[in-house]
Amino acid sequence: MDMNIKLQDAFNEQINKELYSAYLYFSMATYFDATGLKGFSNWMKEQTKKKYSHAMRLYEHLKERGVRALMKPIDQPQVDFKSPLHVFEETLAHEKKVTKMIENLYGMANEFGDTAASIALQWFLKEQVEEEITASGIVEKLRMIKDKSDALFMLDSQLGVRG
Repeated sequence: MDMNIKLQDAFNEQINKELYSAYLYFSMATYFDATGLKGFSNWMKEQTKKKYSHAMRLYEHLKERGVRALMKPIDQPQVDFKSPLHVFEETLAHEKKVTKMIENLYGMANEFGDTAASIALQWFLKEQVEEEITASGIVEKLRMIKDKSDALFMLDSQLGVRG
């Protein structure tokens, strides 16, 4: 089954956005490394790997369909943040944006009657629910912590075990 050219372009764009996400989370990891929060940095490095794997999953779908993935420049991510809370508020906002992109791509696949693409994208829709829940939970914890450094270091320790 041939893949609609507009859908191919949209998949390629999503690959770029997933790679941007990986780059953004790596930037956040470097922020946490610079502030001495190694657990937070670890969490973001794991998130970087996850987003890269999402790009690869989209790439594999195109490859299996006989479509060549086309790489485009990746935008520079944000590099400065005010606080761990600010980072995770940005993370949650970004995940919500990614969810919308995946929903739009899924809608496009359905519009073109591309069942194979729709099925492949269902995994991403489920994954995005998990991504938003996880980021939201960390935002809630950071809001409760406020300026309590001991609680921040406990959370840093918890996030350090991800991987």
